[in-house]
Amino acid sequence: MGASVARAQGVASTTVVTPPRVPAVSPWASLRAGIDSLLDDPAFANAHWGVLIVDPVRGDTLYSRNAGKLFMPASNEKLITGAVALARLGPTYRWTTLLAARGRVKAGTLNGDLLVIGSGDPSMSDAMRGDVRASFDSLADQLKAAGVKRITGRLVHAGDAMPGDIYGLGWAHDDFDEPYSAPVDELFLNEGFARVVVRAGTKVGRGATASVLPAAGAVPIRTMVRTVAAPVAPSERPQVAWEDGAYLVRGSLTVRDSAMFAVAIREPGRAWLAALREALVRRGVSVRAQYARDTARVNVRDTLVRWLSPTLAQVLPVLEKPSQNQIAELFFRTLGGAFDSAATERAGRRVVTAQLVSWGVDSSHVAVRDGSGLSRHDYVAPDALIRVLDAMRRSADSTTFRSSLPVAGVDGTIANRLRGTLAQGRVQAKTGTLDKARSLSGYVTTSGGATLLFSMLANNWTTNVRAVERVQDAIALRLAILPLGPLADADRR
Repeated sequence: MGASVARAQGVASTTVVTPPRVPAVSPWASLRAGIDSLLDDPAFANAHWGVLIVDPVRGDTLYSRNAGKLFMPASNEKLITGAVALARLGPTYRWTTLLAARGRVKAGTLNGDLLVIGSGDPSMSDAMRGDVRASFDSLADQLKAAGVKRITGRLVHAGDAMPGDIYGLGWAHDDFDEPYSAPVDELFLNEGFARVVVRAGTKVGRGATASVLPAAGAVPIRTMVRTVAAPVAPSERPQVAWEDGAYLVRGSLTVRDSAMFAVAIREPGRAWLAALREALVRRGVSVRAQYARDTARVNVRDTLVRWLSPTLAQVLPVLEKPSQNQIAELFFRTLGGAFDSAATERAGRRVVTAQLVSWGVDSSHVAVRDGSGLSRHDYVAPDALIRVLDAMRRSADSTTFRSSLPVAGVDGTIANRLRGTLAQGRVQAKTGTLDKARSLSGYVTTSGGATLLFSMLANNWTTNVRAVERVQDAIALRLAILPLGPLADADRR
């Protein structure tokens, strides 16, 4: 029967038209296309993006762009510092501070100086101790238990465990008033900052008063604040700036009003001694008010108190989660002192670089200049950070390292990012923030239970910074919702 006859008789034709076959799009191709569309947005036409995402168990690269190019990492440098410190010093490492006598102790009196010999303990802070003054009280109590109730000499910042510049290489000098740019030394107080509280007088015309925490002598302060009756405009409220060797507070406050500032401690050793002296007085130890600095080699045979910090494993989250610059610098210099010539930046740089090379990092893919990433002379490629993340994934201390990192939507510097999404709690990553530099690198657990490593570095954009962070968050979310599961034993074979 012909087709025309079949149509005429109302019989259906047996001819079947098959639609053209459309190739299936793999989830990996879809992932790459999605990330490309985000990074190729015209808003980022002048930006420099580096992204690398890998499945470390399968050995697959899921996405790569400029993975071997150098970027300013900002605080992603802390991933490197924390990882190397954990690998080389170990999770149980502790810093030691000694109180020693220069002179004889007789009938409760130290006839001479009390020497304080530090090693860079980063833990004498409210952040780690709740109220750091209680820790200094405990030190004073231990000194009393060692038989000292009166000191006729001075409190001496002794030795020079961390010689050289107290600031990091290339740090911006106009940020030195800010707590995030505070200097570091072997005696280090309260993460490098003090709180200055200025209170107006009880009557118009009376001068304001200022107090400093955690110790009155932590920073020098002068006030030129007037007490006025009328409400004060924001531009007339107190402002603080470093002038002629002290923090000068100028402005006006209404009666009984107050203002508070966080300022960098510019002389860390002296501030530490001031906190100790106040504790000694509180605990009933008589001590003269004079301080001294002695960098000569110290004979510590007459040790009275041996004070130990918490372990490195306990300190590490206080470094990584809030991205604390000064703790990173103390880790960095401690590495130099433990494994090189001295606790200096230069020695720390050699130790860190050597460890990176031992992990397989191409030495041309990293330029280490400080421990925190505050320096704009630090450079790193995404593939170098992935090597670090993988080394720590395979380490016996993997859990310690990963748990120290901020968790998306939960804590640290990404507590408010990806909250309420399927990535919340699944992304453990370190941020990095400097002008024209935003970084996010770490681990993500997919919806199927696999662990992926990622590094996203962005430099030199002119769009809104939140646009950069939104792209990083969008990529992290795409990874978190992947159904990729752990590699089964059969797959391993």
